[in-house]
Amino acid sequence: MTRYHNDIRVTDQLEKELGSIVSNYPTGKVYMVVDENTRKLCLPKLRNFQFLKGVPVLEIPSGEEHKNLDSVVEVWNFLEDHGADRKSLLMNLGGGMLSDLCGFAASCFKRGLHFVNIPTTLLSQVDASVGGKTGINFNGLKNEIGVFNQPRTVLIAPEFLKTIDRANFLSGYAEMLKHGLIHSKKHWDELLAFDLDHIDYASLGEVIARSVAIKEYFVENDPTEQNIRKALNLGHTVAHAFESMALHQRRPILHGFAVAYGLIVELYLSAKKVGFSMEQTKEIARWIIEVFGKFEISTSDYEVLYLKMTKDKKNEAGRINFTLVPEIGKVEINVNIEKELIFEGMDYFRQL
Repeated sequence: MTRYHNDIRVTDQLEKELGSIVSNYPTGKVYMVVDENTRKLCLPKLRNFQFLKGVPVLEIPSGEEHKNLDSVVEVWNFLEDHGADRKSLLMNLGGGMLSDLCGFAASCFKRGLHFVNIPTTLLSQVDASVGGKTGINFNGLKNEIGVFNQPRTVLIAPEFLKTIDRANFLSGYAEMLKHGLIHSKKHWDELLAFDLDHIDYASLGEVIARSVAIKEYFVENDPTEQNIRKALNLGHTVAHAFESMALHQRRPILHGFAVAYGLIVELYLSAKKVGFSMEQTKEIARWIIEVFGKFEISTSDYEVLYLKMTKDKKNEAGRINFTLVPEIGKVEINVNIEKELIFEGMDYFRQL
C-alpha cells in the first residue's frame, strides 16, 4: 500500500520508495541525520538497503532542548566536512524536532539543498514533517527562527510507530484530533472510535493518510499562513504557552499533550465567542482528560501563560489571535479574545 498526496507518501514499501528518490542524486552526495533513538530503533532497517551503504550518518541528541542553533551548526559542519553541495540530498530520519531542525539547516546551507523527511513518530508523520515549516527554538521561544521550505518528499511508514511508546503515540494523535475538529465530523468520529489500546497498524495507515490529506488541503490553499492555513493553529495558542511554561518549570510535557489541553481551553473559548456547543465542549474535555490525563495549573500561572500568548507568532498589532470553531468542520480565524475570557478558559481547564 502506498498512498500518494503530492510529495507525501504513506507507504509500507519504504525500500522501493526511498530507492526511487535516492537514485536521482549522485553517488556520495546523499546524507542522513538521526537522533540517538532513531539510530537505535529505525536506522538498522534502512542500513539493509543496498543503495544506502556507505551513506554518512550524523547523530544529534534528541529532545526539544537540542532544537537550537548549536545543533544546526553541527548539521552544517557535517555537510561541509562531507563535501555536500546544492545537488545533494539530506535525509532526516526522526521525529518533528529533527525534521524541523534539519529542514531549516538544509534550507540555509549553500542557500538550500534538497531534503527528505522520514518521520518516525506519529506527531511528525501527521504534523511536523508536512507543510514546509522548518525552524528552531530561540531565546526560550518555540520555533522562533525558521523558514517555509517544502521537503522534496515525505515518506510516512506506519511500521516505525511500533518503536514509540504510548505517550508519544498519543502526542501525535492530538494533532489528528485537531484535524478532525477543523475539517469534518466524519473524520472526528472515526478518530474517537479508533481503538487506542489495540492498535491496528494497517488501518492506522489509512487514518494517517486521511489526516495528512486534511493538513495538506490547508497548506496548499495558503502555503505561508496568511489566511485559511491558520485553521491548523486550533489549540496551539494555549498549547505553546503551556509547553513553554512547563519547560521553564522543569516539568516538560510532550507537544501533543499540550495541544490536547489547549484544545479544551480553545473549545471553551469557541463556545463563549463563536457558538460552539458547551455540552460538546464538556464531552470532548472529559474524553481528553480520560485519555491524556491532567496537566495541573494554578491561578498564579495565568499571567505567565498570558504573557507567553502575547508573544505568539500569529498575533498582529498587539492582538492575541485565536483560531476557533463554531462547530466541528467549520473554522473562524483571527478571533481576538480579551484577557478576562482567556483567564475564564484557564479556570474551566483548571477545575476539570
